[in-house]
Amino acid sequence: MSRFFKRAGESDSDTESSEEELLVSGDEDDAPSQPAAKPAMSRFLRTAGDSDSDSDSGSDEEESEMSDEDEAKEEVKKKSRFMRSDSESEDESDEDVKRVVKSNKDKRLDEIEATGKGIDNGLKINDWVVISNEFDKLLRLVQRQSNVAEPIPPFFIKTVIGMETSLNEAIAKEKEAKKKMNATNARALNSMKQKVKKAFKEYETEISSYQKNPEEFEREFISMVQPEAATAQKPKKAKKAADDTTTPEVDGFETVGKGGKTMQFSVETIFKTLKAVNEARGKKNTDRTEQMRILEKLLEVAVTSYQRIRILLALVSSRFDYNSSVATFMPIELWLSAQREVDQLVQIVAADSSYSIQEVTVDYDELEERSPATEKGGIVQVRGSIISFVDRLDDEFTKSLQNIDPHGTEYVDRLKDEKVLYHTICRAQCFYEKTSQLDPLSRVVSRRLEHIYSKPDAVISVLESSLSASDLVPSTTLASQGSSKALIHSLCVHLYKADNSLLRTRAMLCHIYHHALHNEFHTARDMLLMSHLQESVHSADVLTQILYNRTVVQLGLSAFRCGLIKEAQSTLHDIFATQRVKELLAQGVHQQRFQNITPEQERAERQRQLPFHMHINTELLEAAFLVSSMLVEIPLLASIDSDELKRKAISKPFRRLLDFADRQAFTGPPESTRDHIMQASKALQDGEWEKSRDLIQSIKIWALMPEATSVKDMLASRIQEQGLRTYLFTYAPYYASLSLSLLSRTFSLPLRTVTSLVSKMIWNEELSASLDQSTGVVVFHRIEQSRQQQLAQVIADKVNALVEQNEKVLDTKLGSGGWSDRGDGAKGEKREQAAERKGNRSRGSGLRGGSRGRGSRFAQGLGNQMARTR
Repeated sequence: MSRFFKRAGESDSDTESSEEELLVSGDEDDAPSQPAAKPAMSRFLRTAGDSDSDSDSGSDEEESEMSDEDEAKEEVKKKSRFMRSDSESEDESDEDVKRVVKSNKDKRLDEIEATGKGIDNGLKINDWVVISNEFDKLLRLVQRQSNVAEPIPPFFIKTVIGMETSLNEAIAKEKEAKKKMNATNARALNSMKQKVKKAFKEYETEISSYQKNPEEFEREFISMVQPEAATAQKPKKAKKAADDTTTPEVDGFETVGKGGKTMQFSVETIFKTLKAVNEARGKKNTDRTEQMRILEKLLEVAVTSYQRIRILLALVSSRFDYNSSVATFMPIELWLSAQREVDQLVQIVAADSSYSIQEVTVDYDELEERSPATEKGGIVQVRGSIISFVDRLDDEFTKSLQNIDPHGTEYVDRLKDEKVLYHTICRAQCFYEKTSQLDPLSRVVSRRLEHIYSKPDAVISVLESSLSASDLVPSTTLASQGSSKALIHSLCVHLYKADNSLLRTRAMLCHIYHHALHNEFHTARDMLLMSHLQESVHSADVLTQILYNRTVVQLGLSAFRCGLIKEAQSTLHDIFATQRVKELLAQGVHQQRFQNITPEQERAERQRQLPFHMHINTELLEAAFLVSSMLVEIPLLASIDSDELKRKAISKPFRRLLDFADRQAFTGPPESTRDHIMQASKALQDGEWEKSRDLIQSIKIWALMPEATSVKDMLASRIQEQGLRTYLFTYAPYYASLSLSLLSRTFSLPLRTVTSLVSKMIWNEELSASLDQSTGVVVFHRIEQSRQQQLAQVIADKVNALVEQNEKVLDTKLGSGGWSDRGDGAKGEKREQAAERKGNRSRGSGLRGGSRGRGSRFAQGLGNQMARTR
């Protein structure tokens, strides 16, 4: 009962001691030499630090005698019990044990040697299955050595040479033996012959050098792998003295890399190390960061220009290889390093004309130093491509802008790097101008042009300002040309002479875009019509088609800013008729309701998106188009009497929005841009031109347009003029004559302007009236058509509808409009005849056709429409 119940005055220690006395006294006679037994409950109440041999560790007497130092050791002992590994024994002492820490390099060498021992064991028992497996493992380990730019160990070369001897002996024994080996072992033996033969071919250079002088081969391996063995023997005092005093520079130096391994580079081993790095490119388990670090150290060691050129070519390529994914962009730090190295490469080859970097060269030994004195013609040709590096830099810069949030500060910081990229492109242009390489020169000029064609003059001057302090300045600069227009013109003229048709097309579109950006509408329109790009752009790539769409849109905005409302409406209508404006301009992915897009197609669409700073504001574009459509459609609706003609709209997108606004039961105050324009249209229909003007001018998006004040003034005058036309069309049947001065006061227009508008309407047979200048009135004429005239008019309308229907059927059979190339020969002639029959009818141009499958649709009949507006 004492084990489970204790008296009120008895303590825990007394209870435990009494229990121990009872247990000891009960066993004294039988086993006096045995130690005292533990209490029964101690198995379950034992602490983590208790051992099986310490039964009295919890007593109060020992705890009182333990010193502070012993307590600390006990705590360490308790913790170490749970942190021990499986290989350590439970009774391991608490003394410090020195452990050997090996680097990754030493571990790999030990693993190679262990695999070689496994091969030796397999040879002793003639088990070729084990030998084959171990040899495969050995090849993988040696390949891993090559991937991290480490030399081939002599042990592996020795093993391969020994395997050839063992194979020959095994084959000879197999022929002499009466009993054949089993099928599995025989297959493994045959496969080993092929593997050893392949290894001899792959490591032919190392095997031959080892066979010539094995001791020298091993010494080179030890000096490259374990240079710390030589330095460890130096006394510390001497090392300190060497640090305090200045010592001459040496070719080689040591660096400690990942895992504590030491690498040594020297001038003699540059090409050998460079070859090992190049061979490891693209292979699995290749440490790209390690490769870049090795090449950076090699660049510091390089002495001659040839060595620097070779290392820079490999280093820039390795930086571009760092990011193998197409979807993600290159890290900005790596991009900046690559940009500086490309500049350094261009600087070297531009300063010394005896070195030339070309994509196609004669074969040369990559392990030997080359100089102009030993080459034919005195020019050392190195295999590489600077223009490919420039293209990749530009593409990675664009890709980074596509993937960075445009509304954050990171996008602005990244956009600042465009200046250094533009500087690199101009330096490359100067280099190719000096070396007269026409094809790369055209490509780099095209890259330069696409960086500045869509930018205002202030931004172009900032980009060009960095060229003045450079030692490599191209022949065409802003300072030499005087203005941005002259600079763009000179770059485009250079590309017009190039052999590449794609570069000529893009140069023409950039030139037209720049003219339209500076409000030179007529010049840009004439260039577009004379180039006939609308007829052949369907055969270009998607990026060129996007550039064409952007050029057409900018042309429409230019016409709008110049006050050419009809031209702006007809040009922008082609884009808005497709209802895919963002997709056509590469400013967003348009997802249709019943259209299934594969992930690959969606990924390709997103990769074609333009950076945010190059976007054309779609809301501003829509405002310009709808206002232009309002000023064209509203007077036309007022002049048409029959409902059938009213259904034939010039601008279907505008007419659809207007019909929707008319069906609204309640119209609140305008909120969006569309609401302002629809309410202004209804006010213009009712003759309230002042209300219409105020609604149009209150649109906030006009603030984003250059010269917003002049644009608003232009829109006010156009609304006054179209309001006058709408009033005359609407109320002409109710007047016999109308005073011109009254019209002038009503619409706040000069009398001369009113007279001009009325005379033009009479001349175009839009108004049945005559102008009496003596009295200053307009006399309206009423024409009553006879029954025969009415019937003839109906027949003419039906014949016109029948012709249009037949032409639609013909287009369907030959390929629906646009620039479809499926028909040739007779079909092509019929299609041309049908297009000629359409002529210059007033149905309006439309982007009905297009290059299907490329994500874009283009204008059909843009040339005819723009020629008609001239």
